[in-house]
Amino acid sequence: MAGPLTGMKVIEMVGLGPAPFCAMLLADMGAEVIRVQRPGQELGERARFDVLGRGRRAIALDLRRPEGVETLLQLTEGADALIEGFRPGVMERLGLGSGECLQRNPKLVYGRMTGWGQTGPLAQAAGHDINYIALTGALNAIGRPGEKPVVPHNYIGDFGGGGMLLAFGVLCALLEAQRSGLGQVVDAAMTDGTALLSAMMYGFRAAGRLSDERGVSLLDGGAHFYDTYECADGRHIALGAIEPQFYAEFLQRCGIDDPQFQGQMDPRQWPALKEKLSALFRQRNRQQWCELLEGTDACFAPVLDWAEAAEHPHNRERGTYLELDGVLQPAPAPRFSRTPAATPTTASGDSQSAAVLRDWGLPQVRIDALKSAGVI
Repeated sequence: MAGPLTGMKVIEMVGLGPAPFCAMLLADMGAEVIRVQRPGQELGERARFDVLGRGRRAIALDLRRPEGVETLLQLTEGADALIEGFRPGVMERLGLGSGECLQRNPKLVYGRMTGWGQTGPLAQAAGHDINYIALTGALNAIGRPGEKPVVPHNYIGDFGGGGMLLAFGVLCALLEAQRSGLGQVVDAAMTDGTALLSAMMYGFRAAGRLSDERGVSLLDGGAHFYDTYECADGRHIALGAIEPQFYAEFLQRCGIDDPQFQGQMDPRQWPALKEKLSALFRQRNRQQWCELLEGTDACFAPVLDWAEAAEHPHNRERGTYLELDGVLQPAPAPRFSRTPAATPTTASGDSQSAAVLRDWGLPQVRIDALKSAGVI
């Protein structure tokens, strides 16, 4: 085991999306994370495709049985944190709510991941990333003028505002528990997290630098110097020359001496300048533009697809991606100078209930009884 979180013990109630992402982040950094799943949830050979499930063992536990609930409560006694991503009230109905778990282990950090939060008028409603980012203004801000909002995969709600904020919250609570000796509940809502990701935008908006209209502001593709452009071969590049010195370098390297480009920060000029840059970038293919601009202070990059990203020289040298059992995936991040993360292992296809329970301190006689009863 390696990584800065070595020694931390976490219970993960198996779910979808943001909670497993949080658990993956913790496991990548060395925490021992045990996935608690229902019997029959084993993935078998398909486990290698479960990138979010990498780096941890699984236990199949029947939580409909009192013995299963009691077993999980026993596991919480030796855990630092528990992570769950169900609707509010589900864990309580199982007899595994924060009250029951913290009674067994007062120092436990109980991380809860939902879309709408544990409270509020929408707390019990179903939803997905697209709904959560819609409610917080983020979705409305993404797209072209006069067109409908663009769906940005599920990066913002599920992973940025959800799993990442849950991991931050859990680690904050663990640090506080070291001082106080007491655990607590972390209520991580994707609506709250997405709103938090928009902090800078609200400052821009208050200062009159961000419009409620899509695609007309500095960082949403409205500016000619901060957008994507199509090249002669149909591929695209990304330009982000905001600062005057970077913008000047871009103009110089491209041989642009049109005086209209001197009005960089005049939004009235942006549409016309975008047309001129569109025509310019269509004169060469993407590779030719890379040869001219990549690696300079022009703030330029090619727009790569999934496979191309892993093969780019910069990403290859840094080891940004790795391959496990033939599945390409991102490597653990960030990097640590003294306690680097180890290469993760593929997700567990089958449960290892007996071994996990034994390693977590349950006596063999108890494990044998659970196995005989069909609880594990």
